[in-house]
Amino acid sequence: MTEKTGSLRHDYLRHDKKFPHVWCPGCGNGIVLGSLIRAIARLGLEKDELVLAAGIGCSGRMPVYVDFNTLHATHGRALTFATGIKLAKPALTVIIVMGDGDATAIGGNHFIHAARRNIDLTAIIINNQIYGMTGGQHSPTTPYGSFASTAVWGNIEHPFPIAELAVTAGASYVARGTVYHAAMLDDLLAAGIAKKGFSVIEVMSNCHTQYGRRNQMNDAVTMLRHFKEQAVSVDRAARMTEEEMAGRFTIGVLADVDKPNYTEEYQKIRERARQR
Repeated sequence: MTEKTGSLRHDYLRHDKKFPHVWCPGCGNGIVLGSLIRAIARLGLEKDELVLAAGIGCSGRMPVYVDFNTLHATHGRALTFATGIKLAKPALTVIIVMGDGDATAIGGNHFIHAARRNIDLTAIIINNQIYGMTGGQHSPTTPYGSFASTAVWGNIEHPFPIAELAVTAGASYVARGTVYHAAMLDDLLAAGIAKKGFSVIEVMSNCHTQYGRRNQMNDAVTMLRHFKEQAVSVDRAARMTEEEMAGRFTIGVLADVDKPNYTEEYQKIRERARQR
């Protein structure tokens, strides 16, 4: 470990209280956590200026490990709690980490309306394509034909494209990365956190314990190789045919627009009300 990396660990993690972590060996959540603290350090944000909220699931453990303001919310409701924090304390930088099931199943309604309102929040959605913590049930992002504990003959539902859904719903910044492309993920997270408005960063991550072992990818390395082979940059994808993109996914920035965000507009209404 380099001196710089060691410094970040001591600056941003509760290293003397909460470790070792509870994630499975090789879990992509650790890569996301490392990328997150590197992005925050790059932006020069103070710990007291930050809030990390999470819902239920494997990713819901992440706030326990970071040494700044944290909140562990109920299943699917992390965005609603975070909205309240941002409106009450607009100067805070509020980040939410969720799993694909937490964000797009029970939390799906909150997700699309947070994007529609363009609230100044950063949502990190770790997409491991399954409910990892609760037994390997299929989630809204489990690929068609894949296997899960509740899809032993193959999943017959079609998956949500999280990033594309966020673009359509109105988020200001939308990106997709993977835990294999860690350096790119640092950049995507830093840009999303710095952006005014609702930012969504979908992170394709491995759950070899639940998804992988049911789908011929029994270890973390195999799943990481899969991300390397199947991911296509946004620019390259624009030059590929539909047949060439079959079974693959794009990574990079899908949307980056400037428009009024709910947080600032709400503050304007408060000021007008005070003046009257």
